[in-house]
Amino acid sequence: AHSAKMIARRGLRVVGAALSRRLLSSAAAAGDSFAALWVDSSEDKKPVYNLRPTAIDELGEGDVTVDIEYSSLNYKDAMALTLRPGVVRKYPMVPGIDLAGTVRSSDSDAFKAGDRVVLTGWGVGEQHTGGYAARGRFRSEWLLPLPEGLSARDAMAIGTGGLTAAMCVNALSKALPDKVERPVAVSGASGGVGSFAVALLHAKAAQFAGGVAAVTGRASNADWLRSLGATEVLSREDVHTTAPLQKEQFCGAVDAVGGGMLASLLARTQYGGSVAACGLAESPSLATSVFPFILRGVSLLGIDSVRASRQQRLDAWSLLATSLPADMLAGPSITEVPLRDVSGHAEPLIEGRVRGRVVVATGGQ
Repeated sequence: AHSAKMIARRGLRVVGAALSRRLLSSAAAAGDSFAALWVDSSEDKKPVYNLRPTAIDELGEGDVTVDIEYSSLNYKDAMALTLRPGVVRKYPMVPGIDLAGTVRSSDSDAFKAGDRVVLTGWGVGEQHTGGYAARGRFRSEWLLPLPEGLSARDAMAIGTGGLTAAMCVNALSKALPDKVERPVAVSGASGGVGSFAVALLHAKAAQFAGGVAAVTGRASNADWLRSLGATEVLSREDVHTTAPLQKEQFCGAVDAVGGGMLASLLARTQYGGSVAACGLAESPSLATSVFPFILRGVSLLGIDSVRASRQQRLDAWSLLATSLPADMLAGPSITEVPLRDVSGHAEPLIEGRVRGRVVVATGGQ
């Protein structure tokens, strides 16, 4: 109720919780239909949320139908839910760039009914109807087997945020020596990508012997970040610089922020170090100089999880399934919300007021 009131104050329109529950019941009674959250744009360019019974033929095409148990809320999802440009080009759309569940039916030799699967990226929730539904239809090449030892909820507690973090850590692990003495910096450390990066880097302490420097704009999260494995917690102001080069402070970095933060991390990276860039929460712009590259041999590694190769994804999921502390997928790092309430968490996530990950229970069990 509080979320609905907050949305109303912002001039948005949302289907009420009581009506949403009736729609979910109607979808169940209809048999062949299922609940899906559709987002559309009103005449005055405000988002309209419609959680309604949906037929499979309303969804994007694919050779595998999945009963979706969980999805998650990522930065892209929040942008789609609030009609920010650059994610969804045509509304109405079912958002949700991540999903996990069980194959209901398959026309592909790669999967059969009953298989447990996970999907991230590939334009799902952007150009192709996504995970904010109890059922979905997808191309088989987009799906991966759910990693052994992970539940559907675990996989969505990880989601694109955790997968991207793992890809960043794997890239740094390959680019840097077998043992580095300076810390690895992680910007946006309180967010979905950053928090997983902190935990994964800590798990690889044999290589990243200098520890993990978590950079955050929320000092109140310092103890939590240390519990994930951060050896020091820095403010944004501690790291920010406009100088093209600074003292060599970090062996490398995971940057989920972009803009001035990315430029500052490059300026503070040691000779031969590497920075993995995967986000733009601050800005998509990068105002820097060539000095970190031509005077220190610093490498800037671009990380894209949307169209990453199958092997990159498998390697990242393997790291996640074997290296994360168990309580990270069930503790205060994770907030679970029902499908009808996910829209109320979009603005807080964009504004940086959400800690860790948001898991969305879709009702497809």
